[in-house]
Amino acid sequence: MSATKGLKLADILTTIVISIVFGIVYKLWGPFYYFVKPFGFHLDQLIYGMWFIAASVAFLIIRKPGVALLAEIAASSGEFIMGSEWGLEVLLYGVVQGLCAEAVFATFRYKRFDLFVVSLAAISSTIGSLIMDFYKGYIEALAPWNLALFLIARFVGAIVISGVFASSLVKALEATGVTQMVRPASKEDYDALDR
Repeated sequence: MSATKGLKLADILTTIVISIVFGIVYKLWGPFYYFVKPFGFHLDQLIYGMWFIAASVAFLIIRKPGVALLAEIAASSGEFIMGSEWGLEVLLYGVVQGLCAEAVFATFRYKRFDLFVVSLAAISSTIGSLIMDFYKGYIEALAPWNLALFLIARFVGAIVISGVFASSLVKALEATGVTQMVRPASKEDYDALDR
């Protein structure tokens, strides 16, 4: 399937299924996020990148325009439906984070599927989440040194989880043949993930 073709019903349904899985993960991640928060050192920010992973995984599997945005919106909707502790706010975050990831994939014209591009998408989603956090008004209250640690932790966590882990997860799925119904894997697919 070429990245230049529009989304087909199968692509949309596959993206929704991926997003439902990650919507469940997102819902379960909330309590884990609050569990690690009291330990300090911004451990909660190191794991924050999990909320961007649906866009990365869906794009690496489908490789078409609009998939990253659709995946984040659907995953945040799933989290909301299951009773997210953040309420409707998760939908706004999902839209912004999905748009930010989509912008990176669009910049590369949906033709690069390597770790570098997925990590850039994770960084972009992080920026989107920070814009939302600044809008809510609680980040700027941090002391400069604490804000720097907060930002470093969130960016590093996003790259590790939504960049490296997402690429590894899709590579593992490709190796099992699970994704061949959506997009047959080729040697070029594996090479693209190794860059």
